[in-house]
Amino acid sequence: MSSLVEVAREAGVAVSTASRVLSGSDHPISAKTRAKVLEAAERLEYSPSALARAMVSPHSRLVGVLVSDIDNPYFSVIARGVDDVATRAGYVTMLSNVDRRTATEISRLQAMRDYRAAGVVFAGSGHEDDPQTPNLLKAVRRAQEQGVQTVSLAERDLGCPSVVVDNRAVAHDITDHLVSLGHRRIAFIEGPPGMTVSKHRREGFLTCMATAGLSEGAHCVPGGFHHEAGHAATLRLIARRPLPDAILAANDEVAVGALSALRRAGIDVPGEISVAGMDDLRIAEFVGLTTVSLPLYEMGSLAARHIIDTAAARAGASRTADPGGAATTVLSHRVVARDTTARRTYA
Repeated sequence: MSSLVEVAREAGVAVSTASRVLSGSDHPISAKTRAKVLEAAERLEYSPSALARAMVSPHSRLVGVLVSDIDNPYFSVIARGVDDVATRAGYVTMLSNVDRRTATEISRLQAMRDYRAAGVVFAGSGHEDDPQTPNLLKAVRRAQEQGVQTVSLAERDLGCPSVVVDNRAVAHDITDHLVSLGHRRIAFIEGPPGMTVSKHRREGFLTCMATAGLSEGAHCVPGGFHHEAGHAATLRLIARRPLPDAILAANDEVAVGALSALRRAGIDVPGEISVAGMDDLRIAEFVGLTTVSLPLYEMGSLAARHIIDTAAARAGASRTADPGGAATTVLSHRVVARDTTARRTYA
């Protein structure tokens, strides 16, 4: 593959002149010189690298996606939505695991700035009373000032557009479904402590139970977002008989862990106890889990579309885009009833 130096030599111009022509710079260059450089580049089949283009452009064709836990299939669906849209537009997606650490989010955002990314998607939840929040807000503002678009897929006050679901309503609606089946004593296996999404889903569960006059039957159990957390929490419930009428898990992975514990203990689901989750990941359909379907793919694709459209508008206007507004788009969800729940009958 030919280099920029070879193109400049072939055209009989300085390397800086060839670079300005091939990068589309606004620097004044005569039509004759421009034509010579383009003809030389064509003869030598010159193709500038993405890194080289990024160094002379306001931004690269890169979209960063920051996920809380790369092992969690929740983020795989979101990332696929981002990547499908990005790929069709000629962009590249870079996925980065932050392990639910705000400090890591800040450092990854700095790396995206260094690569002159077109935008960064914050796919994970924030934390309650996070002392790192001011530093993250400062980093987001600095990135926006440099033309890096940011989008959040969770309810976080980052001063950027958000594409979210209402997690309180998600938990409320699946709880209401369980109540409608006659369940009165419901155990809720919570998400990781301190995370905003965990708090919102817990609040939705408790609000629904209170509205139904069933506060005494609401039991919150510490858990997490992994299969093992659901399994361990359910073992504790089994050890403290009587069993609740139903178990609601903070997500589908936890619900599958609960199913595993119940079935190994010989407890019939849904004959003796119903189980439900949230998110509607692929595993939920596979095991027949009642859950709440969330538009995860759409969240990712809308975030990518915002970044790409903003970058195109900025390039067309030949100016640095301002950070824009912080509008929030709330997408809908729906309860999906499957085989792990059944109507409760009392003697």
